[in-house]
Amino acid sequence: MEIKGKKTVVFGGASGMGRASAELLAARGAVVAVLDRPESAGAEVAAAIGGSFHPVDIMDFDGTERALATAVDSLGGLHISITTAGGGSVRRTLGNKGPHDLETFRRILDLNTVATFNINRLAAEHMSRNEPEDPDTGERGVIINTSSIAAFEGQIGQVAYSAAKAAIAGMSLTMARDLGSFGIRVLAIAPSLFDTGATGKISEETRAALVRDAAFPQRLGRPEEYAKLALAIVDNPMLNGQCLRLDAGQRFGPR
Repeated sequence: MEIKGKKTVVFGGASGMGRASAELLAARGAVVAVLDRPESAGAEVAAAIGGSFHPVDIMDFDGTERALATAVDSLGGLHISITTAGGGSVRRTLGNKGPHDLETFRRILDLNTVATFNINRLAAEHMSRNEPEDPDTGERGVIINTSSIAAFEGQIGQVAYSAAKAAIAGMSLTMARDLGSFGIRVLAIAPSLFDTGATGKISEETRAALVRDAAFPQRLGRPEEYAKLALAIVDNPMLNGQCLRLDAGQRFGPR
């Protein structure tokens, strides 16, 4: 799909990989709406790229539907949806204080899997109304979600996060099959450790230890490297129905 002129929403676009994606898409000529928490830097990011900001709490599923509808109205349509918003927790299935509580497990799945699916189902409906970019291919839209290599090599204490991110990876092919007749592609990106707000306070010594088992380069990923892959996905119509690792050849150990 040609990026220039395409109407794009980025959930989690106020920081990290989402911000880098919004900035790079705008630089390539896309029209971008940033959706993020009300207290985020979303308004500043949107203003800097000539886009619009729409505050949203993705855990408010009805509110997400309204925010997305408002964003699509302001854009005049929707071709690209990128979701980087999410989060995790650190609790073992069974620890010194007893079994993992269900409330936290459900919250992590709601924050990652359910919220992502909610965004996807709504974005797909908006995309389905597009005229195909190319009558020969019938392409109408691209959905990009964010998984994690923890989906495949979850570490001790990541059971909820791993389950949530594995679900995002796992629904890529099925959703791509569901939406193929509409000309909508679906992919997920599974990053390793990236230099975002969650890792910003980690010391250099700890950073080096965290990426020691990466093949090359042995460093945290950079948000713009996620953005570059997202744009490559949009650009290449043969990419569909899979979860792409972005990890410098790293495989998480148990700890």
